[in-house]
Amino acid sequence: MNLKYIVLITASLLISSCAGTISTTKKEYKITNSAKFKSDWVFDTNEWVLENNTLTGKGGPMHWGVIESKKKLPQNYEIDLKVNMTKESLFEIMLNIDKDKYIRTYLYQIDQNIVIGKGTYKKGSNEYEKRGGPTLFKKPIKLENNKWYALKIKVLNNQLSFSIDNETTLECSLEKSDLSQEGKLGFITNGEVKINDFKIKAIQ
Repeated sequence: MNLKYIVLITASLLISSCAGTISTTKKEYKITNSAKFKSDWVFDTNEWVLENNTLTGKGGPMHWGVIESKKKLPQNYEIDLKVNMTKESLFEIMLNIDKDKYIRTYLYQIDQNIVIGKGTYKKGSNEYEKRGGPTLFKKPIKLENNKWYALKIKVLNNQLSFSIDNETTLECSLEKSDLSQEGKLGFITNGEVKINDFKIKAIQ
């Protein structure tokens, strides 16, 4: 087998392995283009709107506003975004959504904590036992409405790091905590939330 053939096979395998992911090591993903946004995500247009590069989500105590990407996250990735909880108490970034299981990384204003937990999300159901899930790790932080926070999430070699404003950080092992190791991305709000400067990049 000659070298050119080996290189061609390797390249095609790399392309096919990255094709189903929302970002690659060569190209990061951003939410800026309205038409592309609609084709890349599953959501209710009454709950999520993209205007002027700011994504606004609306939900309620009984019906959480949920949005989910159509493509998987890369195996190793970094997510950066700025978030403002303008109403109510919960904003959640759903990581590695696999069927109805996912990793909960969220801000919870009532308890004044950032949290990593094990999540369950039954599509189309508003029953409490069919959404959310147990807390695994938490750390106190002062959280307010109408204030912007810079969030960073990093998953590398099954290690998860979740930080706010480069000051408060939670870390855990996905394998040791029995958390999803692959899947899609999503957001949840029980009130109103604004998101901007959002980007995902695959890392090695």
